[in-house]
Amino acid sequence: MTPAARIQAAVDLTEALLPLERPADQIVAAFLRQRRYIGGGDRRRILELSYGVLRARAKLTWWLNSVGDEASARAMVTAYLVLAEGWSADQVAGSFDGQGFNPTRLEAGERQMLQALSGKSLIDPAQSDAVRLEVPDWLWTHFAALYGDSAETELSALLAEAPTDLRVNLMKGDRAAALAALAKEEILCDEGSLSPLALKIRDGRAPIAATKAFRNGLVEVQDEGSQLIALLVDAKPGLRVCDFCAGAGGKTLALGAVMQNKGQLLALDVMKGRLDRAQVRIRRADLHNIERHLLRDHRDPWLKRRKAKFDRVLVDAPCSGSGAWRRNPDARWRLGEEELRRLVGLQAEILESAQRLVKPGGRLIYATCSLLAEENGRQVEAFLASHPEFAPLPAVNLWSDISSAPYPGDPAEAALTLTPARHGTDGFFMAVLERAGESDAHDDAKDSDKQDRRGKEV
Repeated sequence: MTPAARIQAAVDLTEALLPLERPADQIVAAFLRQRRYIGGGDRRRILELSYGVLRARAKLTWWLNSVGDEASARAMVTAYLVLAEGWSADQVAGSFDGQGFNPTRLEAGERQMLQALSGKSLIDPAQSDAVRLEVPDWLWTHFAALYGDSAETELSALLAEAPTDLRVNLMKGDRAAALAALAKEEILCDEGSLSPLALKIRDGRAPIAATKAFRNGLVEVQDEGSQLIALLVDAKPGLRVCDFCAGAGGKTLALGAVMQNKGQLLALDVMKGRLDRAQVRIRRADLHNIERHLLRDHRDPWLKRRKAKFDRVLVDAPCSGSGAWRRNPDARWRLGEEELRRLVGLQAEILESAQRLVKPGGRLIYATCSLLAEENGRQVEAFLASHPEFAPLPAVNLWSDISSAPYPGDPAEAALTLTPARHGTDGFFMAVLERAGESDAHDDAKDSDKQDRRGKEV
């Protein structure tokens, strides 16, 4: 593709993305499937432009409104070229020549708009904090109240591109083996600073899925913060563990590897497609103690028969995903106040259902990839107020067993909070809640270890 044709493709993709009707990754996947002729270098440039527009959506809209223009996909892309990449109006016009697959020629109004924006940058002193930091007005007040003087720092970090992290699968090898295997395929990585299993790819756009290390299950793509959540579940070999909202199995895989195929690991979800995708990853990772079960909903009567059966129950709850805005920049604009209220209510219902599975002396682990207090600390406070049989177990007490790095959270707080600004991970919250009573985990471990489990559906 010519450089100009890439711009036109970016306009086409941006036009599909801007209505915000579906998650951006789904739209991008469908767009590229329909255009398999697009090569790797072309794909990178197209995504760079389209995601650049998404990450600067509020500022671009502000600028276009200031010069009396509508925020169409074509206007957003051309404005991004001028404001973010420093193109002149003449340079843009040179690419919009209508030749072949190149964009059609600029109209007089478009030229005037670009000339008005020439020499300016994305950020302007007249922009509000919410516009400058790319967050809806109503959400800005939440962040400002929660983070105070550091709110700008936290939100600014969410505007950057996220790195690509890998988790080494202990069932296949250690971190040194993974580093060597990836280096042979010209994928250079550094060790993560927090998780003992983490690798950080130096080139975040490297084709990991095409490597032998990935295809053979030695490594999985997983944010370092997500790895820490799984490790802090403390899922020892032989225990009975439930991943209540397993999704496509990212944390399930991490739990299974730590358990070394010993014990019972139950992966639950209400979406069949997710569990089906998880099975592909389970086989690749050579894990055999994982059972999958599709729930009708979080109140499924099937759960009653598993009451007080598990040593660990992880609730990686559906949430706003605000901690992952670096990866999903469109998500901030698809989240409304009503949706947040719905999510908070759903999280409370899921916690209420999942807690029934925790045996005396067992632990309920609540986690989100959110940075909002309503979904995190306040959710846990409300649960504990109605369940005095549970008590918070400080995450710092578990830290030395999983990592030699300094504890990344506040030791004065029981829960662990990770943010892109402070830790370089996605934003995560995790609280470990222990049920009163004596655990009979040792006897259960012996019984569970006798069972032959081959990653079946139940």
